Amino acid sequence: MDMSGNPNRHLATTLARKGLYILLIALAGCAGAPSWEERQQHADALANARQWHRIVVPSRPFALATYQPSVIGADESLTIYIEGDGFAWRTPTSPSRNPTPLEPVALKLALHHPHGKAAYLARPCMFAVGQTAGCDPAYWTGRRFSQEVVDSTNNAIDLLKTTFKANTLVLVGYSGGGAIASLVAASRDDVARLITVAGNLDPEAWARQHRITPLEGSLNPADVTGEIADLPQWHFIGGNDRIVPADIAKSFAASFPDTRNVHLVTLDGFTHSCCWANVWEELLGDVGPVSRHPAEKR
Repeated sequence: MDMSGNPNRHLATTLARKGLYILLIALAGCAGAPSWEERQQHADALANARQWHRIVVPSRPFALATYQPSVIGADESLTIYIEGDGFAWRTPTSPSRNPTPLEPVALKLALHHPHGKAAYLARPCMFAVGQTAGCDPAYWTGRRFSQEVVDSTNNAIDLLKTTFKANTLVLVGYSGGGAIASLVAASRDDVARLITVAGNLDPEAWARQHRITPLEGSLNPADVTGEIADLPQWHFIGGNDRIVPADIAKSFAASFPDTRNVHLVTLDGFTHSCCWANVWEELLGDVGPVSRHPAEKR
């Protein structure tokens, strides 16, 4: 695939397939966003159509929702897709009551995983676990990338790795999930590849660019680039992304002592959420197969 090419041929298909759910979101300004139950039902329907099912796993200090395929392959490597920040803010100044995403982009990517073992991991308090105790809005606003969120994600990944009998991992993070994937990769020695899509890889630079308050209590992936400098990584950027502009990934890449393993790929015409799932199999094909063993940490 020509990664700098114009994706217009995919856009018509995307718009045709969005259906009534997107119409509901388009009307959100007048009628309000779909309830978290409706958002969960939408994700369930997407997953069920591909014979995936939702499982909530205990993962201190949270429980996290996953989607997993009914049939598990035999590959040694497991690819885990980490969701973005979801429906974090109801208004510019008021957090939402539940961060379950309007459109679960990372789930869509997972459902288009072309071959091998794959699973999806939600962020704290999304989906059915969004009504449980401990779901403070801080964990989808200022503390969305906090140490406790990273720890909980790591615990869930350990459980998934055991469930899928995997030896190595590929982490794929969408939007804010890219920050979590990067922070998690920095703390593990079993990650063979890091991939982000529209990833918020430098939240401090992101806050400065948007002139908003920095994320108090959150970690910054740009501070741990030394720990993942030897890790092969691909960061896909939307050329028309106004939410996480290309400068954020470039700022992240500039933090590396050596950029030989860091690949930034810009797709012209793509936005923050459109149209990654439509070309995901091609993008992974261009990245190439996963090596058997993770890179040695420095």
